[in-house]
This record gives sequence, structure tokens and C-alpha cells, in this order.
Amino acid sequence: MILALLMGLVGSMVPEYFFAPSNLVQILLQSSITIVIAVGQLLAILTAGIDLSVGSVVAVTGLLTAVMLVGGVNMAAAIVLGGLLPGLAMGLLNGLLVARTNLPPFIVTLGGMSVYRGIALIISDGRPIFGLPPEFGKYIAGYLGPVPVPVIVSLAVALVFHVVLTRTRFGRNVYAIGGNTTAAWLSGVNVQRHLILVYSLAGLLAGCTGVILTARLYAAEPLAGMGFELQAIAATVIGGTSFFGGVGTVFGTVMGALIMGVITNALNLLNIQTYYQQVVTGVVIIAAVLLNQYMSGRGMKK
Repeated sequence: MILALLMGLVGSMVPEYFFAPSNLVQILLQSSITIVIAVGQLLAILTAGIDLSVGSVVAVTGLLTAVMLVGGVNMAAAIVLGGLLPGLAMGLLNGLLVARTNLPPFIVTLGGMSVYRGIALIISDGRPIFGLPPEFGKYIAGYLGPVPVPVIVSLAVALVFHVVLTRTRFGRNVYAIGGNTTAAWLSGVNVQRHLILVYSLAGLLAGCTGVILTARLYAAEPLAGMGFELQAIAATVIGGTSFFGGVGTVFGTVMGALIMGVITNALNLLNIQTYYQQVVTGVVIIAAVLLNQYMSGRGMKK
């Protein structure tokens, strides 16, 4: 409903530009990266946790992929060995620390954010990496018919994790852990193992985001992904996910990412300066969350 209202409002202000097919495709393309990384964030928040390190993981995985490609490594091998597996490994480390040390996820992933960003700066010596093979951008960030490949990837990720969360025991256990960790443990759920898997998957999806972003930019740089963790958190919360865990859906997260994409696109079309864009985006996010909570409250009273 919020997305429809926003699109109607923006469309009434700049109809000749906003509803142009090329602009709508651009919104989907911009939202696709947020969708992929936000689905991983959704998993963490559903367990009443959070992952603040995903933006730094994007930078590390993008750089490693770029280094391998520039070094002549096969594209598929570079994506797996430079992007996906390192993302999975960093997520696994986060999960092990969260599950085995009882440290709050906020502290663990905040530390991870700093460590991984430092690794990105070490890998690149603080400089961007250019000169990637043209076919990398063509296949990973190109088009399949009229649809951008990143959009297809994001929808596939959303569909897979929707099925995982709604049709598998793992999904039910994730909701149970977020709803009441003690009760889940007493019911026989291996809480530690699930937390490790949840943060590993969040890291894997951040690695996937790093590959896509690098392909779109045709370059990798150590400051890439800064602020992505906030975008991912905002998309999940706007989509109705509870910060206290146990409540949230992939569909809502996708809607949240699209809402953010429409807001950003509208501000660009209206030529709003970047400084003001941050203010407007923050206000709209707070308003959207308040409206979501109000609607949820009305639903519970019925």
C-alpha cells in the first residue's frame, strides 16, 4: 500500500519521467542490489540479531573478484572464489562468534564491519581496481531480453528464501528462535547451528552483492558498500519485519527495497540535492515504519 501511494504521489509530480518504461526498469535495477543484501539481513533480524558487516563484506568480495579477473582467472572461478566463498567465510566467522561467545550480534558485526573494511583497504592499498574484462559486466550486469540480469538474480534470491522460510524446517526454526530463543532451545532446536547458518547465508548474499556491484561499476574500490547495511536494515523494517525477531517476510523486504528505490528515484527526478535527499529519505523511512506499526496494531485489535 505504501509503495502504491508513493508511486502515485511521485507519478503525479513528474508523470512524463517517472512512468517511462526506462525509468521503471532503472528503479528495479537500483532496488535489486538492496533486495539481495536485505534478504540476508532479514534472516539475521528474524533471529532477533543484526548484521552490520554486510557493507564491508561487499567491498572485500568485490575487490577479490576484481583482483582475480584482472589477474586472468576464469570468470566463473573468480565469482565463486573471490566473491561467494569469501562472503560465506566472513558470514561464518560472524555466526561462530555470535553463537559460541554469546556476544550481542550488534557488537560482533560492528567489529566485523571495521575488520573487513580494513581488509578491503589492505587488499587494494586504498585504491580502486579497474580494467575488468568486458564480458564480466556483459553477463553479470547486462540484460536478458528487456530485463537486467541483477533484477533476475534478486528475484531468484527472493523466491528461494521465501520458500526456505515458509516451507522448510530451517525456516520455521529461524522464526522460533527470534520469537523466543529459550522456548526454541527447549523444543529441541539447535540454536547455535541455526545462528551460524543464518549469518553464513547473510555473508554469502553480501558476497553476491559485491559481485553484482563490481560488474555494474566495471570496477571495485575499498569504500564500496558503505551504508549498504543501513539500506538493508531499512528495507527489512519498512517491509514489516520486527526488530525484536520472529516476524517478517521476504515479500515485505522486497517491497521495502522497492519503496526505497522509488524514494531515491523520485528525489533524483526532482533534482533534490544529495544533502537534502538524506534528510528526506530518513523522514520517509521513519514515517513508513510508524505507519506499518499503526497498521499492525489495528490488525491485532481486530
